[in-house]
Amino acid sequence: MSTTSPPQLSPEQLDAFGRELDAIRERVIADLGERDASYIRRVIKAQRGLELGGRALLEVGFLPPAWLAGTAALSLSKILDNMEIGHNVMHGQYDWMNDAAVNGQAFEWDTACPADQWRHSHNYVHHTHTNILGKDRDIGYGVLRMSEDQRWHPYYLGNPVYAALLALFFQWGVALHDLEVDRIAEGKTSWREKGEMLQAIWRKGRRQALKDYVLFPLLAGPGAPFTFTGNLTANAVRNVWAFTIIFCGHFPEGTHEFTEEETEGETRGQWYFRQLLGSANLTGGPLFHIMSGNLSHQIEHHLFPDLPGHRYAELAVEVREICERYGLPYNSGPLHKQFGSVVKKIVKLALPGGGGGERAPEPVAGAPAPELAPAPPARELVAA
Repeated sequence: MSTTSPPQLSPEQLDAFGRELDAIRERVIADLGERDASYIRRVIKAQRGLELGGRALLEVGFLPPAWLAGTAALSLSKILDNMEIGHNVMHGQYDWMNDAAVNGQAFEWDTACPADQWRHSHNYVHHTHTNILGKDRDIGYGVLRMSEDQRWHPYYLGNPVYAALLALFFQWGVALHDLEVDRIAEGKTSWREKGEMLQAIWRKGRRQALKDYVLFPLLAGPGAPFTFTGNLTANAVRNVWAFTIIFCGHFPEGTHEFTEEETEGETRGQWYFRQLLGSANLTGGPLFHIMSGNLSHQIEHHLFPDLPGHRYAELAVEVREICERYGLPYNSGPLHKQFGSVVKKIVKLALPGGGGGERAPEPVAGAPAPELAPAPPARELVAA
């Protein structure tokens, strides 16, 4: 749990803070071009190569080296498809290319969750209401207690077990996320109301299961068991990796939560302020950032969700400098440290009281805003 609170900012400072970040966003949008198009095309080519190579090796998976190499290649392929391609493409980061292959509204990914449901639960609900208790369903995913403001119930004694199961079957947890099963259990909605959504999940989940656990094993003939276990392992690796990166970006020590009252009538600067304080980064090398879908730069992603993820590393330098000038925290650390604090929070919050994340102060009061270079007016806030 963080022991210090960030300084409060005056309305003038918040407006200036928002203008600076808007200026960064506008500059990058104006600069989008071949560099970005070439990048995503290279990643897609690499992902397809890994998938083809992995599946070919699993056809002879009765040879241990082939099984290991095939499973590793397929795992990497699924991670790239979900994180650096699927997640970022569906945010509309490459819509400006007018290429059907990377159109955010039409893209479908290799996971159990229907893309349309992800675009609603993640792109709209989560990115609009980031870390707002009662609005952001990513706080606990309807399964975990991830805030001490969530009323404790004996059910939460299983918090660590639920977290482990969610990590292992993360694609299915994400697929069921928009169903709001917890609200169904409380009688606030019904299975009948969710009928259309259930059908979409069933169709997509069945297609995924048939592809990985029936079609490809059958194509392997006598090697079917090796292909089956290779696909099962690759999905599990992708699930655990995605869970780890996502939880490290939202729940480690130092991240903050907000109430609906605190965010009522939020200005552009206050929205940026909330995104900054509700997110955390991971340090690492270029390959690590690619395999995380550049969500290792979760701060920059929450500030600029519709900008290409591969730009976040360079933007992070500017964002950190701005935070330093405003006296705001910039939460960043290595994977082992951030994930360790996430695990600690999960275990603590299994008990009454617990010791979860810190409530952020209202971003008001403070010294006069610093002198700033002119910046373009804030754009209308939209769900990116």
